[in-house]
Amino acid sequence: MPDLFEYAMIRVVPRVERGECVNVGVLLWCQRAGFLGSRCVVDRERLASLDPFLDQDAVSASLVALRRVCAGGLDAGPPGRLSGGERFRWLTAPRSTVVQTSAVHTGFTDDPAAELDRLVELLVARPGPPRG
Repeated sequence: MPDLFEYAMIRVVPRVERGECVNVGVLLWCQRAGFLGSRCVVDRERLASLDPFLDQDAVSASLVALRRVCAGGLDAGPPGRLSGGERFRWLTAPRSTVVQTSAVHTGFTDDPAAELDRLVELLVARPGPPRG
């Protein structure tokens, strides 16, 4: 039987006051499987199209920190000691920063890691030509 999972997109909002964003990753939490994972695909060209002056190295550093918290452990600082579910909630709390997460959405899956890959392809990867 498939397990319930929750996910949120990881977004870069180069100029918070404008609200424009580019999806750069996905966080996925599946409590029953004890799975908390993240995957990022950063398209620097797309980010530069919103703000050519964006400090992309700072964005990369923020995404590394987010992945550390997601993985947990001492390298993640105090949030790294929280449970998987608590880390997911901490990561998805609303923020007014350049790196943010979307609202949390839900679904069902038999394979959280494969679902994470599917969501990254669907929601983050540069879209291909229309199917038809």
